[in-house]
Amino acid sequence: MVWQRPVPLIGDVSAASQRAADPAGWAFPPTQREALYAVMDARRDVRRFRPDSVPADVLERVLGAAHSAPSVGHSQPWRFVVVRDPAVRERAALMADRERLRQAAQLEPDSARRLLDLQLEGIREAPLGVVVCCDRRTAAAGVLGRATFPDADLWSCACAIQNLWLAARAEGLGLGWVTLFDPAELAALLGLPDGMVTLGWLCLGWPDERPPQPGLQRAGWSRRLPLAQVVIDERWPNGDQAPSAPPSHLRAPDQVSVVAAHDAADRLLTPPGSLGVLDRTIDKVVALGHRELAAGTLVLAAADHPVARLGVSAYPIDVTREILAAAVAGEAMGVTAARSAGLAAELVDAGVNGSPVTGVTSLPCLDPRGDLASADAMSARDAQRLVDAGRQIGVRLGAQGLVALGEVGIANTTVAAAMTCALLDVQPDVAVGLGAGADSAILERKRAVVGEALRRARRVHGRALRDPQVVLAALGGPEFAVLAGVVLGAAAARAVVVLDGLATSLAALVAVEFEPAVAACLVAGQRSRERGHDLVLSQLGCEPLLDLRIRAGEGVGACLATATLRQALTIRGATARASY
Repeated sequence: MVWQRPVPLIGDVSAASQRAADPAGWAFPPTQREALYAVMDARRDVRRFRPDSVPADVLERVLGAAHSAPSVGHSQPWRFVVVRDPAVRERAALMADRERLRQAAQLEPDSARRLLDLQLEGIREAPLGVVVCCDRRTAAAGVLGRATFPDADLWSCACAIQNLWLAARAEGLGLGWVTLFDPAELAALLGLPDGMVTLGWLCLGWPDERPPQPGLQRAGWSRRLPLAQVVIDERWPNGDQAPSAPPSHLRAPDQVSVVAAHDAADRLLTPPGSLGVLDRTIDKVVALGHRELAAGTLVLAAADHPVARLGVSAYPIDVTREILAAAVAGEAMGVTAARSAGLAAELVDAGVNGSPVTGVTSLPCLDPRGDLASADAMSARDAQRLVDAGRQIGVRLGAQGLVALGEVGIANTTVAAAMTCALLDVQPDVAVGLGAGADSAILERKRAVVGEALRRARRVHGRALRDPQVVLAALGGPEFAVLAGVVLGAAAARAVVVLDGLATSLAALVAVEFEPAVAACLVAGQRSRERGHDLVLSQLGCEPLLDLRIRAGEGVGACLATATLRQALTIRGATARASY
């Protein structure tokens, strides 16, 4: 007797035998597949639009396509704000115009001119604006899949945008994705509540252009890479076989700005160079476009380090937490110094042992961390994630004009010594110092640990250890990664970045290795007593403003230097000018 398989009335009606007999049986017919690939290939970022309105049924279909996107834990975090009001569109367009000019100012001259020649948005022209928002009001741990990848909700919203884009193209609509916004400004324009994050503005309407190629490719800004350059078999390759990073167009101040700063100084009714090191620093600040530095923030990043278990510090590891808690209360030396220098304080818990410290930005590592000697300090994924998070902080705070750096972390002088050895190719004897309160026995242990850490890292990573990103993960620490990102973000905003001791200078060196133009924004606040600091400052090309043998850390030296720098700017601004 052969029995008939029960076929469900809902769900998957296929049988295992069917799927085994025809593994490709789920495919669409060739004509439909070809149409799908054609739509993907013809998708364009449209900037010019006709004034004709979009019918309601067409809009509903493309928004429905967006709503059918995959989402982490089926959370459907996207929210679509459809904007028709011309007044709101005009305010959004003005915000984008301002940001376009700001971004152009950050680029090398040729790239800046080419950028300004491009039409980067069609906010005024398009009949509809669609702002895609990510509802992040639910904690990551409460959504299946976000506990390990907290940003997967943002990726889900990006999938929704892609669905909307492809559906629009299939309907004959044009869509342009505009990200020339400060996210907080755009959220305020739309009255979004806390916990809602925007992913930019989508211009939607009937296109007044039909570009055969992507706009930036057509304008010679970039080209599509061959597929072989972005596909990697099995694992990331070492050495010359590794794919290169995306190109950067960040620029330092141009020659005209630098010379103009010198010319202005020469007109002062005082001998040239009368303020010594300060004069050169002021010229750097003026070349960046700052005549004064009325506002600024100390970023104090804290983290503990597994290497402390190897006896390399004179203090117990819980001191990091105590200092950060005191900083929250406004009583730690770093935030006190910031307050006296007229700086706000941004506190970051980048990995302090125990539960998250309340009242600070929490950026913990997601993967296991090592003690340098036997395992990498952190995973490459965590290192990149923390740099990216720091970059966002730097961009936000850099708009004020000045960012000072500080750190706290028991045993991080050992971390700093290991990074110095790797980045500058020097021996532990040159880079390992006493740190705070250490004795000769601790010094010997630090040298031994740094030596073993270097041998292990070179054995594991080989030539890749020349890459600052690899050094950051293999021998660095979370606060170093966050601060490197802060430097990158602040430099992109053309802010002045005031460094403190060895740790913050190493974070800046990593940033400079990523983006050489960052060096134009750096001010060495002080020369600390830590061995290796002179070497790192020389590598940065920075001469310190202060040399007070400060060991405090926490950004104290950076805050004192900021106060001195501000006073020097005031002096220069008020000094008489010669008539010639």
